[in-house]
Amino acid sequence: MRLTDPLYALYARRLRGQLKRARLNGARLPEHLGLIMDGNRRWARRLGLANPSLGHKYGAEHVEEVLSWCAAVGIRHVTVFVCSTENLQRRDDAEVAFLMGLIEEVVAEKLARPGGRWRVHLAGTLDVLPDSTAHALKRAVDATRDCATGAHLTLAIGYGGRQELIDAMRGLMTERAEAGDSLTDLAASLTAEDVARHLYTAGRPDPDLVIRTSGEQRMSNFLLWQSAYAELYFCDAYWPAFREVDFLRALRSFAARQRRYGG
Repeated sequence: MRLTDPLYALYARRLRGQLKRARLNGARLPEHLGLIMDGNRRWARRLGLANPSLGHKYGAEHVEEVLSWCAAVGIRHVTVFVCSTENLQRRDDAEVAFLMGLIEEVVAEKLARPGGRWRVHLAGTLDVLPDSTAHALKRAVDATRDCATGAHLTLAIGYGGRQELIDAMRGLMTERAEAGDSLTDLAASLTAEDVARHLYTAGRPDPDLVIRTSGEQRMSNFLLWQSAYAELYFCDAYWPAFREVDFLRALRSFAARQRRYGG
């Protein structure tokens, strides 16, 4: 259905009503939403675009719209998986350069403009990015540092969940060594909170819900530690075609679940 289709608008209104009733009955929406934006190139190929990388362009531009949906329902923390370390290592140089340019021009500039709603955080290894991309992202972080809306957006760029855990343990071991502790001391007292303090996302809540588009049903090394108890929702739509009704259906599914946190 097209966005202009009256049936689509009616269905979206119905979904919003269902969510409102669920919340009145005690259901909760996620405080922190993780988004795995998958399917950009496949979407472009399906549309017959000459350059499949153009899917990244439409996908990057779509982020702002999806963030507006999050704001409308009161979701205050969003983490977006922009690109992994594997993306940077395994894709050809032309595609990576195109993606980095998009991050600089579309994502960083729009998020860093005055009056923005979202305070920007980064998760990943900036050292693996081109200098121009890393500087653009740092500018977005600096420009939004005083954002007072309480809305936080984390961009996972050059990110890998396993590398994050390695870096967290390295940071923790260095901290304890500087305090004079031995490895035996560390092993005897190590807690989950110790590790969490050294993650890229330290100080922010773990995601309650992770949505992945494109029909793939895997986490792809995304927020491995933080998503231990997250609810997962897999949507068949490719990311650039991910609609508000798809978003609302994911929230409806979340609201209907009984979260057990491993219990």
